Amino acid sequence: MQRAAGGRVAFVLKGWPRLSETFIAQEIAALERRGLAILIVALRRPTDARRHPVHDEVRAEVRYLPEYLSREPLRVLRAWRAVRRWPTYRAARARWLADLARDPTPNRVRRFGQALVLAAELPPDVERLHAHFLHTPASVARYGAILRGLAWSCSTHAKDVWTTPAWEKREKLADCAWAVACNAAAYEHLAALAPPGRVALVYHGLDLARFPPPPAARPPRDASDPRDPVRLLSVARLVEKKGTDVLLEALAQLPRDLHWRLEHIGGGPLAARLARRARRLGIADRIDWRGPRAQPEVLAAYRAADLFVLASRIAPGGDRDGLPNVLLEAASQRLACVATRVAGIPELLEDGVSGVLVPAEAPAALAEALASLMRDPLRRARLGAAARRRVETRFALAPNLERLAARFGLAGAQSEARVCASRSMRR
Repeated sequence: MQRAAGGRVAFVLKGWPRLSETFIAQEIAALERRGLAILIVALRRPTDARRHPVHDEVRAEVRYLPEYLSREPLRVLRAWRAVRRWPTYRAARARWLADLARDPTPNRVRRFGQALVLAAELPPDVERLHAHFLHTPASVARYGAILRGLAWSCSTHAKDVWTTPAWEKREKLADCAWAVACNAAAYEHLAALAPPGRVALVYHGLDLARFPPPPAARPPRDASDPRDPVRLLSVARLVEKKGTDVLLEALAQLPRDLHWRLEHIGGGPLAARLARRARRLGIADRIDWRGPRAQPEVLAAYRAADLFVLASRIAPGGDRDGLPNVLLEAASQRLACVATRVAGIPELLEDGVSGVLVPAEAPAALAEALASLMRDPLRRARLGAAARRRVETRFALAPNLERLAARFGLAGAQSEARVCASRSMRR
């Protein structure tokens, strides 16, 4: 494998490592295998107690910026004193002040302070910056790039696409060298705000070497036996846009002759509230709240489940999913999926063919879809098999990462993609 010419690329991330951002770790590890030299610059230190195995595969040096400027004032002051004499400082400060006038928040001040530290402490071998997410990380990368006179690029995902003000998206897309969106809905939205050709559609893709198909067929459970209930699974952060409250309402509406259990994986600020809601609905004894889990445990849960469900919605303020990676993971395990028609989800799940789609915010429709599939193991098997084929043909990591690797100027991206695909097939 040939290496890309030049120095490192600094990836500016919200935090590292994060259990909820496996797709970023997967991408970084794969780009390193392709020969990209990476420096990880995180805006905050890890808060998760666990790590995914892929985090340990990443070789990149990791540096942390001050999460709150008041906690490291001397570091911020040293950075400011160093960069305020640079010829680029006036332009960066003017850009920040223009943004601050439209967004007079402490967060905007913090972004510029972090950018000062980024620019002052950036190793000399870093030749470009790349932000994951178009909101805070892209702001820090943009100000830092102006200060250092470097090009910067961006990977966009979900919340950042739909909650960042239009003026800010338009200006960032005009300034960056290029940007990628991970689903067609986000791509179309951003492309309309950007110069022609600036934004490309590049799915995250799933590393099928990490998610080979399950070794055996699932038991033909049909929810008729209380001793062997249908096993439902949902993997989602407990935040508004995931719609777990809607899922609970749907479960409470299921016919009483259906026997089921739900396993939920993921943590978040709504955990206690949702547990109380399950108790009020009288279904708490059928739900296992497992909290955040590492990838091997999540994979085991996909393989043990009979049906996957995700009730994504558009939250107040516009926050929504992109194309949830948990759906790709579930589909890779030939696990039938029920989800909502939100954002990029229909790009993966074709209703009635590779999954079942229902409207968002519709617990009755969700309950009806779940009940139908719980009674029909053969249909679940057909949907699961079709979902796996869909992942293999359109959402595998290798071909999607090839397009991203080419944007970083990696030599030999085509041949490396074939190596990755061969590796996946051997597994």
